[in-house]
Amino acid sequence: MMVMAVDATLDLTPAMKQYVKSKKNTPIVFCSIAWVIFMRCFFEDAVTAAPLLEITLTSRNKGKEDGVPLCGFPYHAASAYITKLVEKGFKVAICEQVEDPKKRKE
Repeated sequence: MMVMAVDATLDLTPAMKQYVKSKKNTPIVFCSIAWVIFMRCFFEDAVTAAPLLEITLTSRNKGKEDGVPLCGFPYHAASAYITKLVEKGFKVAICEQVEDPKKRKE
């Protein structure tokens, strides 16, 4: 799987745009976007986190040139997964999408 740089220019979802902005503004290793159901990592974070957390690495637009690596886990399990990352020496930040992406204006 091709690893896309976080600053790559492509058509990102509102959540991915928030993720990229958070990564640029916060000196962290992992950044997770939180929804009610899932926590997700994108780009290089996903490629690194998936094997460490023993979860599936997948992709948005899988198999296409603009595919974005991602991995996720259920929100209710976040504590256990975040603990694993911290115990391995990583810093973790949680960003929540607080607006309805359908109502977002660029």
